[in-house]
Amino acid sequence: MGIKASHASYALRVQSAARDELTLSLSGRVSLDDADRLLAELEHLSTGPTVAVKVDLADVSYMDSAGVLTLFRFEEKTRRGGRALVYLNIPERIRGVMELIDRQALTILPHRGEGARAGFVEAIGRAGVRLYTDFRSLMTFLGDLVAALGHIVGHPRDLRWGDVLFTMRRTGAEGFPIVALISFLIGLIIAFMSSLQLKQFGANIYVASLVSLAIVRELGPIMTAILVAGRSASAYAAEIGTMRINDEVDALITMGFDPIRFLAVPKLIATVLVLPILTLYSDIFGIAGGLVVGVMGLDLTPYTYLQESQRTITLFHLISSLLKALVFAFVIAWIGCQRGFQVRGGVEEVGAATTSAVVTSILLIVVVDSVFAVVLHYVG
Repeated sequence: MGIKASHASYALRVQSAARDELTLSLSGRVSLDDADRLLAELEHLSTGPTVAVKVDLADVSYMDSAGVLTLFRFEEKTRRGGRALVYLNIPERIRGVMELIDRQALTILPHRGEGARAGFVEAIGRAGVRLYTDFRSLMTFLGDLVAALGHIVGHPRDLRWGDVLFTMRRTGAEGFPIVALISFLIGLIIAFMSSLQLKQFGANIYVASLVSLAIVRELGPIMTAILVAGRSASAYAAEIGTMRINDEVDALITMGFDPIRFLAVPKLIATVLVLPILTLYSDIFGIAGGLVVGVMGLDLTPYTYLQESQRTITLFHLISSLLKALVFAFVIAWIGCQRGFQVRGGVEEVGAATTSAVVTSILLIVVVDSVFAVVLHYVG
């Protein structure tokens, strides 16, 4: 057969043609610049009712990866047309290039581009799947954490008390100044805003009742928990997440340590011990902030203000405040550690886990506080 297609770099001709078989002979050099043209010519010359197509590569002096991909594209289209394709006399150099290319990866569909937008129903479905997956992960980690706590209760000597004390110092002592300042300012603001209304009716004394009740029952525990979540939950997630990407957690497992018992339990115990104490200080400084307004702006004596506050606050209010703090502390340590253990990939995942730990823990704190508000209303 004669030459059917010839170019400066390569030549393609029909070597033999029969009813059930077509043989194409390729010679010369095939590179990236020839890829599209070669594919079009292969498709043009292979048109017909043949059952099989053979491509003879014996005279090919050079072929780069683009040329090999062109042959693979032609092979795929040929097979989709119901015909078989066989390569003949493949030079060793070209065979090596063919073996380097992952044929299976070529069939994987590309990822959705940044500009592509999912439909409303699809977006809702994906959000539901993500929510379910996250909930399942949280519950699984909660079970592992409770199991680790049970082991520590039976084997207290296995607890790393040095880490507990270190975390207590970092969470409690180092967090005390910001908790005290915020609580004092919150108490001052509530007292000032409520006094603007109450002093019109000569009810200045009730500013003390309002501030003390609001601080002790709601604002003290929840503000302290939110501040600790911002400081400690993020720190727990960042610390454990960094250990994940540095393979330190895998090293602990290799050495026979339970990573949850080794890393999460000391943080949980420290947070549970410290947060109620911080909540008590928050209550005290919140009432002190209201005291400043009562003495300087409402002509109340310190004794009168504190006496009214003491009359308003009951033992039930104080116990419920501390109970909230215990539950909030558990939530903070649980979420912070879980997000850290969830980290996969590179350092950018640590930032995402830190943000998620803070947002999720604050969300759950508000949800738990809402449940407490309803339950304590009927219990009290």
